[in-house]
Amino acid sequence: MQNQDVLTIKEVAALLKVGEKTIYSMAQSGELPAFKVRGQWRFSRRDIDAWIEKQKNTTQDIGE
Repeated sequence: MQNQDVLTIKEVAALLKVGEKTIYSMAQSGELPAFKVRGQWRFSRRDIDAWIEKQKNTTQDIGE
């Protein structure tokens, strides 16, 4: 099992190069796959990787 299987908001923010508040709001809205552990958001690395791939395939106008 890898060390990075479950990520925190801080780790996902660093991975995606966005602010922690952005990750928090994306998790709350369901835009980013996430789950809670005792009220704290956690992210599956596999889910995040799949989400990134999906964004690459579906996102037009990157940077808009």
